[in-house]
Amino acid sequence: MQTTLTDSAEVAADFLNSGGVVAFPTETVYGLGAGICHPEAIRKVFRAKGRPGDNPLIVHIYNLEQLADVAAEINGNARVLIERFFPGPLTLVLKKNPLVPDSVTAGLESVGVRCPANLVAREFLSYCSCPVAAPSANLSGLPSATSWESVYEDLNGKIDCVLRGKPSAIGLESTIVECSGSVPILLRAGAITLEQLQAVLPEIRVHVITDAEEAPKSPGLKYPHYAPKASILFCSPNESVSIEPSSAYIGLSEPPEGVSLFRICLNLEEYGRELFSFFRHCDAQGIKVIYCELPANCGLGRAIRDRLLRASGRH
Repeated sequence: MQTTLTDSAEVAADFLNSGGVVAFPTETVYGLGAGICHPEAIRKVFRAKGRPGDNPLIVHIYNLEQLADVAAEINGNARVLIERFFPGPLTLVLKKNPLVPDSVTAGLESVGVRCPANLVAREFLSYCSCPVAAPSANLSGLPSATSWESVYEDLNGKIDCVLRGKPSAIGLESTIVECSGSVPILLRAGAITLEQLQAVLPEIRVHVITDAEEAPKSPGLKYPHYAPKASILFCSPNESVSIEPSSAYIGLSEPPEGVSLFRICLNLEEYGRELFSFFRHCDAQGIKVIYCELPANCGLGRAIRDRLLRASGRH
């Protein structure tokens, strides 16, 4: 398969409307899209990524009018979050419209729905003939792609088209909140923080993963994610660390003495935006160990911490 690179949202949508698989930019990470009206294209998404079939996909919509095509019910909690955070880096898990294929939801009766804020994504989705199911545009288990170049590196020859855009402004996958029940539950941390959610829905709870949980209600809850080839070790500011050969560092503080590659971030926003691209850069440089500063478990730090723990295999 020859993968087409394009800067045209309309050209990319033509591929998708013809049953193709298209990578496209969003403000979080690049997505790998297939129309929910094309079941074979959805299967191609799973094959291209090497993604397990029981890991559900998020459906991306262009506007709120498309919600009825995806969700069977939108309760009061969901409406509050939609009014406050759509379009944006928020996914809501809602009771699904029966027309949504089971392959999208991994057989669940709920579906994740998101309306991206990225202007290129919105233009692309406006040309698509149906809502678009899309996980992150990378090989399963590897760091998510935050640039079209990373997408092309992972998926060239495996998908039909890559819609080129700027690097992702946030760099972390969307916040996911389950709203299919009576109490909203934060399933995955992201750029919309728990504190921001609590400001509009004080009753929201944080999901606690258990070993007995078999069917993940959203992406990112069951399988290893985000991991570079290098091992990940955590370090604290000013901590004395015995540096491994061929090592790197990313964080907010000064790096440990002796690392061969480092990225000092000015704030948590930059840390989140640069994390996955730094992991990929380290892999390209043959780095064996990446030392990471683990942020406090609050605000955006909660999301960064989640990705670091999962990438290290400790979550």
